[in-house]
Amino acid sequence: MKDAKIIAIVGPTASGKTSLAIGIAKKYNGEVISVDSRQVYKTLDIGTEKVTEEEMDGIPHHMIDIVEPEETFSVQEFQKMAKEKIKDIISRNKLPILAGGSGQYMDAVLYDGAFPVVPPNEKLREELEDVPTTALFKILQSQDPARAETIDPKNKRRLIRALEIVEALGEVPKQEKAEPLYDTLYLGIEISRENIREKITKRLSETIKKGLVEETKMLRERVGDKRLDAFGLEYRVIKEYLDETIAEEDLIPKLISELMGYAKRQMTWFKRNKDVAWGTKENLLEKVGSYLA
Repeated sequence: MKDAKIIAIVGPTASGKTSLAIGIAKKYNGEVISVDSRQVYKTLDIGTEKVTEEEMDGIPHHMIDIVEPEETFSVQEFQKMAKEKIKDIISRNKLPILAGGSGQYMDAVLYDGAFPVVPPNEKLREELEDVPTTALFKILQSQDPARAETIDPKNKRRLIRALEIVEALGEVPKQEKAEPLYDTLYLGIEISRENIREKITKRLSETIKKGLVEETKMLRERVGDKRLDAFGLEYRVIKEYLDETIAEEDLIPKLISELMGYAKRQMTWFKRNKDVAWGTKENLLEKVGSYLA
């Protein structure tokens, strides 16, 4: 399917990837594939800013709400299922539009061999399970500094997985070495740090009102603390607030700080890929028109 045309949209959190994808889909007869490592899980709605049915505006969205939160869903599983979705969308003469901020997942779908197939190392996992997260991050920094720049330093599950790959392969392979699988227009939303901070602050205010604290409580009761931490920084920070290790007045500033760090790691990942064409949402829409003409 190397000649198949698809659109891929990336950018930092809160930059407007989903709205751009929907706009392109409406104009060019497309369907959206969410490329988000957390939106695949049911019930993680508010914390992951999952698109609502109203926001979809009639555009089909795929790879959302496909597994229960108790289950694990690997990047390899995502890769396989997303490729099947692309094939199906193309078979119906529609345009596949991938949109999301999970860089590893996006590149695993778009490039041949972009993500290493490394089986679980149960012995290593057992050895690392009781190692503090800060120590795991320092180990990764020394063994694979490039991966350390793009990983959540407080997500223990992902740190252990990264070290598992290092143990097997020496380092996480660089994504630029892989061959493209499709004729992809790879677009990146360019947005200033100041604008991102404004958007993150506004979004956080809305998610708190929608019930992020209550959603975290529900998830915590259902899956426990260890699994909750693996769902990302919003849930981890809210858990700390519930445990009263973060004061109420410090909650929003803490979340903003963590999310700004996350946005920086996202951009570090995407900026390494020279295939990504960067621009404002308006400029990117023009690129799509030229690409499909």
